[in-house]
Amino acid sequence: MSDLIVIAFDDQSTAFDLRAELVRLQKDYLLEMEDVVVVTRNSDGAVQLHQPVNLTAVGAAGGGMWGALIGLLFLNPLLGAALGAGAGALSGAFSDIGINDDFMKEVGQTLQPGGSAVFILSRKMTADKVLERLGTFRAKGRVLQSSLSTTDEGAWKALFDKAQAVVAAPSAKDGTSGNAT
Repeated sequence: MSDLIVIAFDDQSTAFDLRAELVRLQKDYLLEMEDVVVVTRNSDGAVQLHQPVNLTAVGAAGGGMWGALIGLLFLNPLLGAALGAGAGALSGAFSDIGINDDFMKEVGQTLQPGGSAVFILSRKMTADKVLERLGTFRAKGRVLQSSLSTTDEGAWKALFDKAQAVVAAPSAKDGTSGNAT
């Protein structure tokens, strides 16, 4: 079963930085993602999805190759390649793997202008190590939504949410400041 986590930020660069760190975590085998998408809302209020794979381009490339191969059989590889690329691009444009685009656009409309969100669809993760490595993002965003357990969602909120991170950090009032009198 996959888990969805949506984290919002007040700026756009932090979301792209988080996505880059998540990709590094995946390369280190600490996280296995099905999809990770950055959604931005510009100052005009327009929402844009930044997906790591352009399905239209992939479909056009694959379709062009298959079209050329089939065209060779009918002695017209250029026409076959053109028709195959068109069909592949069309099928790629209508393919939606991973997180639903309409859902991401709907959530993107709730972001403040200039803000962003990272949508993470994860198959499995080593949560304690992932959260430890994401420590540089402490109190920089907020968890909008997740399908995690209550305990796991609380750990993500404690890391990202400003109010939660302040509560989780030790303060001088609770006697942990190290000052002895």
